[in-house]
Amino acid sequence: MQLQSTLTCPGCGHRSAETMPTDACQFFYDCTGCGTRLKPKAGDCCVFCSYGTVPCPPIQQNGKDACCS
Repeated sequence: MQLQSTLTCPGCGHRSAETMPTDACQFFYDCTGCGTRLKPKAGDCCVFCSYGTVPCPPIQQNGKDACCS
């Protein structure tokens, strides 16, 4: 399982490598480039599934229908 994911801000394009939590969803992320608060897109469980290079740990383990716990 990969715990590192690079988040890309849709507003400014800033990229930031982050470690994903394994015990909770991360619903919000404040872009360190422009300050925009990212939240999951409709149908996604967390910001990593919406804007990251790697989906969150529950999705990696259990497939796209899994949800963060």
